[in-house]
Amino acid sequence: MKKIIFIVLISSIAVFTAYSQSGKIRELSGEVELKLAGTTAFVPAQVGSVVAQDTIVSTGFKSTAIIEVGSNVITVRPLTRLSLSEIKSSADAETLNINLQAGRIRVDVKPPAGTKANTTVQSPSATASVRGTSFDMDIKNLAVNEGRVAWGGADGIAVSINPGRLTTINSEGNAESPVEVTTASVLPPSPVGTTSTGKNSGENKSSNTSGSVDIEITY
Repeated sequence: MKKIIFIVLISSIAVFTAYSQSGKIRELSGEVELKLAGTTAFVPAQVGSVVAQDTIVSTGFKSTAIIEVGSNVITVRPLTRLSLSEIKSSADAETLNINLQAGRIRVDVKPPAGTKANTTVQSPSATASVRGTSFDMDIKNLAVNEGRVAWGGADGIAVSINPGRLTTINSEGNAESPVEVTTASVLPPSPVGTTSTGKNSGENKSSNTSGSVDIEITY
């Protein structure tokens, strides 16, 4: 009987651990706010602030935040709003679902050896799914820096995007075939009022006036 109780207790702890994960803000600059699950008002974020499941993160003009969630590092660009709709971890796997409502982010996924990281970013028009990679994404554009990303649109058909490639969601709401990122002309512009200040000469910028949000690609 004691053995059975012990097994049940251990199982309960494992289940709790799998669903009790959260992220934290590692760095921030400018105006960064959080709206906790079950609340109605945004509050100012600070370095070390906990970002639990269903917390909404919002950045203002010329503001950024870096959120660390397990082996995921999310760089939140200016004028962006997102929430962490699912955060789950166990001994051999991590699951993170990001709901990108507006703006753009960079996601670096580097799980430790022996651990699987299942990261998904969903926007109103696209879904990106990865297992260990680095990419930049806004609500309709994707640029892959490392690894591969499964990129899908309204039709649910995912396209595998390799590193050094850029893709978008077309006017019909479906994923476009990727193109090589070799010229600045393929990149969309920055949000109005924000200026990219990339530190590396390999970063591409665009003069395109399509109205989409800029994706920075750093090699």
